[in-house]
Amino acid sequence: MSQLPAIEQPNLIGTQTTPACPSCGHSELAVFYQVQNVPVHSCLMMPTQQEAREFPCGDVVLGVCSQCGFITNVAFDASHSDYSPIYEDQQSFSPTFNSFAHKLATRLIEKFDLHDKEIVEIGCGKGDFLVLLCELGNNRGLGIDPTSINGRVQSQAADRVEFIQDYYSEKYGDRCGDLICCRHTLEHIHQTAELIKTIRNSIGDRLETTVFFEIPDMGRVLKEQAFEDIYYEHCSYFTPGSLARLFRHAGLEVEDLYLDYGDQYLMIEARPVATPSTKIHPAEESVAQLLQEVQHFTTQISTKLDYWKQHLAEMRSQGKRIAVWGSGSKCVAFLTTLGTQAAINCVVDINPHRHGRFIPGVGQEIRSPQFLKEYQPDEVIVMNAIYCSEIQQMLDQMGVSTRVIAI
Repeated sequence: MSQLPAIEQPNLIGTQTTPACPSCGHSELAVFYQVQNVPVHSCLMMPTQQEAREFPCGDVVLGVCSQCGFITNVAFDASHSDYSPIYEDQQSFSPTFNSFAHKLATRLIEKFDLHDKEIVEIGCGKGDFLVLLCELGNNRGLGIDPTSINGRVQSQAADRVEFIQDYYSEKYGDRCGDLICCRHTLEHIHQTAELIKTIRNSIGDRLETTVFFEIPDMGRVLKEQAFEDIYYEHCSYFTPGSLARLFRHAGLEVEDLYLDYGDQYLMIEARPVATPSTKIHPAEESVAQLLQEVQHFTTQISTKLDYWKQHLAEMRSQGKRIAVWGSGSKCVAFLTTLGTQAAINCVVDINPHRHGRFIPGVGQEIRSPQFLKEYQPDEVIVMNAIYCSEIQQMLDQMGVSTRVIAI
């Protein structure tokens, strides 16, 4: 494994031998960041504190490919993957998120004339978005996800939606819709090229099929040193350039490439082509530009981590009460990366399916936001700034006066 030139930062790891880049097959990746001993799942809610504290852990060791710009956890062990119905990552309890999802669904339906069509969603979760597409466009849907639960989402379109509790693979190659949709799943897949090629093979010569993917944007993570968005389940990290290169390599032409949801999410719209595409989208950065962003991250990340460690230590020394709003992956990464779980005695979440459960690797019980009326925190740390207005409104309605800050 090579090291990036001119990078000086304390987290650099020595030279190792790793498998080829899962995205392009290049033989060397340069390691630039690591976090040791983090829970291998962030959204598997544990029934007891002991089970949560004894949850299996692994290491995050990020390496970047100098050929295509793909970033991956070179220490990832796929045997830890355990996606099941108790994996709880549903976001549709937030009005902010629901508004975004509705606008996105409407956009896709209008742009690609998705009316009375067949839609396949890979990694559909509990099915919220697939059901929405079927409701708004009178479409028929197939959702494939090991965490899906029939009946979780109530809808008039329920009789037009089928869920298969399984991982997507070539055995579902004959289930190809007018739209193949995949949101916040590719980052959980280690063999990324294998998945995209499987999708392309399933499409065959049906060249009018649209492929839509949505994933976290690694470009923002690098620019903002957003360490809370780096965790074990996310073994694959993409920027616009590396994502577009992956799709072209698999036989898909990029039609659009853009950011949304406060520039946190990276979207790609593509079509299958008979011959390899060479069309470069204006939003793509070069590999050289990506490597510069990696260098920037490595020079700034220690400052970001030290700030939060110091802030939490000062608050604790002053006897201040801190609450974290949001118990998902960002929360787990925030606490375990900083190693300051003891400074946080309260974690709340609006998802009722999380209440009374315990955070893996942390052991903190997840409570309803209503608990803050009793707890009366001096500060609420919001795990995603896009929800600050929504959260402030809820706090005001509950009569909780506190300082609200976003990581």
